Amino acid sequence: MASEFVVLEDQETVADLGTFLSRARSIEDGAVIMQAAGNALALYVPVLYPEFLGDSVPTVLGMRAVRLSVPAKAQGVYAISALTERLARMGTTSLELSVPPAEVNASWAGQQVPRGGWNAVATLSDDMLVAEAVRGMGVVAQALPENAGRPVLKTVRARIWSSPVEGVEAAMPLAMAFGAHALGFLREGESSTLFSSGAWLRLGSTGGHVVARQGGILG
Repeated sequence: MASEFVVLEDQETVADLGTFLSRARSIEDGAVIMQAAGNALALYVPVLYPEFLGDSVPTVLGMRAVRLSVPAKAQGVYAISALTERLARMGTTSLELSVPPAEVNASWAGQQVPRGGWNAVATLSDDMLVAEAVRGMGVVAQALPENAGRPVLKTVRARIWSSPVEGVEAAMPLAMAFGAHALGFLREGESSTLFSSGAWLRLGSTGGHVVARQGGILG
């Protein structure tokens, strides 16, 4: 039976998830996948994804995992705002995060991220990844016309963030560096590891993970 709430480990975890989801909303104020199994809770948020079948834009998701103090079982797709509101209502004493009563639809949420089979392919400097993310944001800003509408904004962002990170042999989309930076996963002077598993890439950093799959809306 699915849990109606999860019990976070401590107040630091409550604050951490609030910060993570606030950063995610700055990228897209949309949906979040919530997966609880045993004493672990994982949250996935979108960074970049294809808009339609056949679209070559990669699916790029940010993932933050935290420990629970009480085993739980839950899985669903919810509005980010629903979780941030619940975290805010918990205050400075409660550790019980209630699961929203209603799910939402998200085209990117059907992706099945591999649970295993990951092989390390590169070690990357966090400082380099931040520099690439900042460079990409500058290119996006320069490419956008004044008063650009949402369709133009999404087209420009998709084109630039789908391009590969310079200096990395694997076809790592720039959106992975952007996601790791925007979600607060990177640390000055530290390094991240790039893994591969089939069609997927995973960037493992101190603060979290960014996963990516190239091309189209596929299961």
